[in-house]
Amino acid sequence: MTLFAGIKVLLVEDEGTVAMLIEEMLEELGCEVVASVPRLARAREVASTAQFDLAILDVNLAGERVFPVAEILRDRKIPFLFSTGYGASGVPAEFARYPVLHKPFSESELQLKIALTLNHQSLSKEQP
Repeated sequence: MTLFAGIKVLLVEDEGTVAMLIEEMLEELGCEVVASVPRLARAREVASTAQFDLAILDVNLAGERVFPVAEILRDRKIPFLFSTGYGASGVPAEFARYPVLHKPFSESELQLKIALTLNHQSLSKEQP
């Protein structure tokens, strides 16, 4: 039994080799990648309509910022985390409470951030 068995994930990552690496890590952790999207327009579409439990968002998508996707997910109350080589300083203040994975990252770091993201979301739902 893997830690995140059955967790459906949307991956938004514009670098093909990085996306494949993250997908492999997610599968090792028991997650199911429902979509792997490299561009902002498609990511907005998928984020608005697809059914998934968690999203991992690369901050910079071929020069475009991923924050419109984050807004959609926040409105849908779907947990997400950011993945970036820029560090937390690349994330606007309105998203400062969301976890940030610093690239490059290991599978154990990914596992920790997923756990934090899912735990944070469940705690938010319990609060009035």
